[in-house]
Amino acid sequence: MSRDYPFETGVYRPPSEGGSASLLVRFTRNCPWNHCAFCSMYKDKKFSLRPLEEIKADINAMANLAADLRAESKALGHGGQVTRDAILALLEKAPGLNRHPGADMLIQWMAAGGKTAFLQDGNSMIIPPRDLIAALTHLRGTFPSIERITTYARARTLAQRSLEDLKAIRTVGLNRLHLGLETGDDALLKQIKKGVTGDGHIEGGKKAMEAGFQVSEYWMPGLGGKEMTDRHAENTARVLSEINPHYIRSRPFRPAPGTPMFDQVNQGRITLLDPGEQLLELRRMVRALDVTSKVCFDHMGNYWRTASGDLVLHHEYEGYQFPDEKQTVLDRIEQGLAFKQEPARFFL
Repeated sequence: MSRDYPFETGVYRPPSEGGSASLLVRFTRNCPWNHCAFCSMYKDKKFSLRPLEEIKADINAMANLAADLRAESKALGHGGQVTRDAILALLEKAPGLNRHPGADMLIQWMAAGGKTAFLQDGNSMIIPPRDLIAALTHLRGTFPSIERITTYARARTLAQRSLEDLKAIRTVGLNRLHLGLETGDDALLKQIKKGVTGDGHIEGGKKAMEAGFQVSEYWMPGLGGKEMTDRHAENTARVLSEINPHYIRSRPFRPAPGTPMFDQVNQGRITLLDPGEQLLELRRMVRALDVTSKVCFDHMGNYWRTASGDLVLHHEYEGYQFPDEKQTVLDRIEQGLAFKQEPARFFL
């Protein structure tokens, strides 16, 4: 046995879908919007929809690799389990896997139990619903061990889809959506060229919730700088409270080289918040937040420390359950405010 396994693997995925956690299946290439002033992802790449048959062919190639690895394991008496010897045996017969960008990902996913998948790239929901349903059906049928499928989505795209189509997509197996809210403030949304208003975020997010998806909304503390900190906090809390998603995830703003906002910071048009000011903005947003969501700080950008040296807010993916733990979060923020925060090196 010696054959190629031609399937693509993209670069980006949320932290909670990374490592060995999820099978990365590329349904589209890059981002269909690609105008966000804070984002450096996909900037030199052109968006394209992948044809349904191409997506299915990738899934079949992944299945062939998985089947061949299990066959090697069984031949060695390992019962189909992913073992080092089985991997080495397969590499000997298919040495091209050493240079395959997705082989290690798939093997690690198998070793982890093969239970979750993430659809790449930036907005899989832009695929025509009929094709998306067919691709999801094929993925679920090919890998029946998958229990959860997740993807990035744009609120504007969700708002444009009918509720019936969204429910049909959910029914065939897409469980979780990650949405980049960034801010709920209309003026700031326009400044960062997000292509949607606060009300548009509410419409798309609420429609996703009504369709039965598990929804994660991401916001960016510090995005408006000192100039817009109050309205950013207040309007973000307003929009999130209207949506009341399952998860709210904090991704503090960090100007990325090569982006318009990086240039605006260097030109003095945006004044970055210092760490203490970031916590003040976070406190303002959390105080105004009226949700039953899990509020999460699962990223190294949430770096603030207390006087004892521990993190102000833990980085666990499941976060803090609101409203029960809202006061806990506020109390932890107060501990952070009582201690002089040092800027994180990766922000410099």
